[in-house]
Amino acid sequence: MSKPMLRISNKFGCGLALALLIPVGGAHAKSTETVLYSFTGGADGSNPFAGLIKDASGNLYGTTVEGGAHGLGTVFKLAPDGTETALWSFTGADGSYPEGGLIMDTSGNLYGTTSSGGADGDGTVFEVALNGAETVLHSFTGGSDGKGPQAGLIMDKKGKLYGTTLFGGTNGDGTVFKVAPGGAETVLYSFTGKADGSLPGAGLIRRNGNFYGTTEGGGAENLGTVFKLSPDGTETVLYSFCPNYPDCSDGVLPVGGLIADSAGNLFGTTSADGGGGGTVFKLAPDGTETTLWSFTGGADGSEPQAGLVRENGNLYGTTLLGGANGLGTVFKVARDGTETVLYSFDSVANGADGFEPYAGLIKDESGNLYGTTYAGGADANGVVFKITKR
Repeated sequence: MSKPMLRISNKFGCGLALALLIPVGGAHAKSTETVLYSFTGGADGSNPFAGLIKDASGNLYGTTVEGGAHGLGTVFKLAPDGTETALWSFTGADGSYPEGGLIMDTSGNLYGTTSSGGADGDGTVFEVALNGAETVLHSFTGGSDGKGPQAGLIMDKKGKLYGTTLFGGTNGDGTVFKVAPGGAETVLYSFTGKADGSLPGAGLIRRNGNFYGTTEGGGAENLGTVFKLSPDGTETVLYSFCPNYPDCSDGVLPVGGLIADSAGNLFGTTSADGGGGGTVFKLAPDGTETTLWSFTGGADGSEPQAGLVRENGNLYGTTLLGGANGLGTVFKVARDGTETVLYSFDSVANGADGFEPYAGLIKDESGNLYGTTYAGGADANGVVFKITKR
């Protein structure tokens, strides 16, 4: 059984003490981080790599890439009172190492992917029902159907699921796929690894019937793309990063996914270059790319691995590293381009607050932000956290 295909391996395994309320000081914004749950590394799960979803009752749902009854990852629920329940522990045959997040249908069933495991060891698309039963909807073979999905899914009104695989496909450079409610899988596009892109590690968004996403490689300089896939399977590269190579001030290697505004502008992050630590970017419908913020790799953050959330025109996200302590941040980029670090992880107590947030954020109706860290917490196995903005 292969280990999870994490993009950056940077684990810390020291023993940590829990701190539940940790204020941010100094030049940072006055925000408060609350650790809602610290994973123990046992049956409850370990090392959450993906973000969260939230239901109408305030329950949070997510995945851990390791831990659980078999050490191969979990699907978990976190109640508002802090009670954590492992809804499913992967066994290997049904999937292992879920690196992507979840979606929920109107009946409360959960859907996601595992990066490995399944019938051929190359990943799965799965469903976890309300009663906790797990069903493998598709097991990837590692061939033309795709291999190693790292991201979550989206669903249309007919219950069809759409996602990406990092590898596999006709050329081995990744796919965009569809899984019908009955489990039939269709490859909508196979990347060639050339100008059209390669290694789509992030998930998709859909607008007006078209799919939009990013690739970590490929493009004009093999440094990543933003692409559109039309319903007839035509792929269009909307932007290739670093067109003025070796000047890569626009950023390279977009690992995270996209969001869009009502005008059709796309927003995302790159994990490298810009000011040395990646960027936050905007891509207009006419293909004009604007770097909204360039991370220096210092106190402002470094190496964002996930996409963004938007509120009142402001963008919020995480960086894997950087910040006051070098172990990640929660940040805001305002409409005027000003970046503010809302929180720097490992500010006190040697990481009890969590560190290394690979995943992005979600927000509630009050503007509070929720996310996960891959490491840190009371047992050094990651946390679920909440950021209260002031």
